[in-house]
Amino acid sequence: MKDLKHLIYFEDLLQEANNELVQQAQQDGKVCVAYTCENTPEPLLNLPGAFSTRLRAPRSDSMEVATYYLTSFLCEYSRALLERALEGGYNFADCIITPDGCSMMNRCVENMELLKALGKDKPNFFYEYMEIPMKADYNGLNLYVLQCKNHILTPLAEHYGIDISDAAIRQAVAEHNRVCELIRAIGDFRKGSQPRITGYEFHVITLATYVAPKYLLIEKLEETLEELKTREPDAKSPFRARVLVAGSEVDDLDFIKTIEGCGAYVCADRFCYGSFPGRDPIVLTDDEDALTQICRQYMYRGECPRYMDTATMDGRRSYVADLAKEYGADGIIYEQMKFCDPWAYEKMLGSIILRDEYGYPVLAVDRPYALGNSSGQLRTRVQAFVESIEIKKIQGGAVHG
Repeated sequence: MKDLKHLIYFEDLLQEANNELVQQAQQDGKVCVAYTCENTPEPLLNLPGAFSTRLRAPRSDSMEVATYYLTSFLCEYSRALLERALEGGYNFADCIITPDGCSMMNRCVENMELLKALGKDKPNFFYEYMEIPMKADYNGLNLYVLQCKNHILTPLAEHYGIDISDAAIRQAVAEHNRVCELIRAIGDFRKGSQPRITGYEFHVITLATYVAPKYLLIEKLEETLEELKTREPDAKSPFRARVLVAGSEVDDLDFIKTIEGCGAYVCADRFCYGSFPGRDPIVLTDDEDALTQICRQYMYRGECPRYMDTATMDGRRSYVADLAKEYGADGIIYEQMKFCDPWAYEKMLGSIILRDEYGYPVLAVDRPYALGNSSGQLRTRVQAFVESIEIKKIQGGAVHG
């Protein structure tokens, strides 16, 4: 297929945490709100006068200093972020907000604060830690709303004078929804036997919407959507199978690229930093305050394994199965970053249930935060997985029941 006009532009935004759009937004006088987890409601970080950037550590290498403080038994994402913070890589941030999605991320940010890794020469800089519910119910919603008030809205208003009114929140939701609508429309081109966008390209574009100011991306997203409407797919697809990738945090471009290099087209992305459900529009009504509605939708649609009530746990597997069916996946790759405790449990159960109860071929993999030079093992396993799907098609016709 012809190269996407803005792909290199989106890729360049992912080379540094302090990318050119982050710098441009700060030059526009906006406050940079750094965050670390999908359980932080994005629109509340993008109120008028502020913008969010989700922290990542591109081109990570050594994590020796961070490992000293966090031990080698914490996930590499938390260690990579602390290492980059200690290197001064996040000094552009004006504050950082993190929820207790997992204890590892809490320890990471707590060490940033104790070691004074962020906020240098910024008198208004603040750290905030949110407690989020473990069950999606009435009490959980009340907790979520209170935590967002106390640890997002109030600090932004007190430290930077950000407008936290209901009208301002609704304005931020409108911008958020525009980005979500564009990502959804772009992602729909992954459906069908001749997709007009690769899984790698979609991952790059989606990832950019998490790490760069949204208002500066909308024009490029709109142009990309229009370009895809007339983009001619390859006459003969280089892919031999379609897979859905589900699991923990993925911001490594090489991970998706490696999978597709083995002949497995990534047609859907149910992982942290992916589009499902992170790029679902938020529907607001006028009969209730916007904050409560945002928190309710984040809580009930959340696919994070932190939510441990039975209905939500069962829903996570049926959600993946429904996505696989909608996007025509032949198989599912369940990935988990090494030492990610919540997703280790989820990956084990999800892999078994989606195979035994839903009939999908499933490949379960542990992976480092950044593949780097360790892609060989993943490549071998994905290649074997693709071959097994092909054999099953030949033997039985349908891949799954």
